Amino acid sequence: MLVAHDDWNLARSTDEQKPAADGTVEAWARGKTNPVKGWYGLKKGLRGRFAMYVPPVLEVLGLAEVEHGARGNRMRAKTK
Repeated sequence: MLVAHDDWNLARSTDEQKPAADGTVEAWARGKTNPVKGWYGLKKGLRGRFAMYVPPVLEVLGLAEVEHGARGNRMRAKTK
């Protein structure tokens, strides 16, 4: 998704009970177009805040660039 977008995406996380903002990493994780075809968590109550945990992992793996501000952080695929 990050490679296809080819620009910065908002990495805004959202609680499971609240709707995710359009165009964010969290909205993609909940969308029907992701590889698991919807929610990425299997158990209700444990499937929110994808964008809080995955961006730092992708950064450590060298797959993404992530901003580290207090709010409004963005991420994008790392270019080689």
